[in-house]
Amino acid sequence: MFVIMLAPVFSSIWVKMGDRQPTSPVKFTLGLLFIGVAFLLMIPASMLTAYGKVSPLWLVGLYFLEVCGEMCLSPVGLSTVTKLAPLKLVGIMMGVWFLATSLGNKLAGYLSGFFDSANPWTLTKLYGGIAIGLIIAAGVLALLTPKIKRLIGNEG
Repeated sequence: MFVIMLAPVFSSIWVKMGDRQPTSPVKFTLGLLFIGVAFLLMIPASMLTAYGKVSPLWLVGLYFLEVCGEMCLSPVGLSTVTKLAPLKLVGIMMGVWFLATSLGNKLAGYLSGFFDSANPWTLTKLYGGIAIGLIIAAGVLALLTPKIKRLIGNEG
């Protein structure tokens, strides 16, 4: 539902910003940050599981923030791959983009194996670790953005 609602919002924001819109690396940074904050939101929710049932509104907040992050990552990533890949390698590079997504899904499945239903604090640690990892990755990408901008020129 959020994807359908937010896709036109984000696309109109980028179009209205025109030449002032952030570059692809900045959008990637924003995407990682949104998703990191989404997982931060799940830390208090997971702590509440030790005391009983938790409102599903926590998930609504998570999905909203994750979709905001996704709107900064997925379409921008596909566009960037198309612009930056050599013409003869565009198809292969798109495949590499989707392979990276599948590896991320595999990693998510692996990490979920650490959940122990007998110990609700493992969920808190899992969400906290993912959030910290994403926020650190966003910080590193933010620091590297000027160099990446120089490397990709006007294409990003």
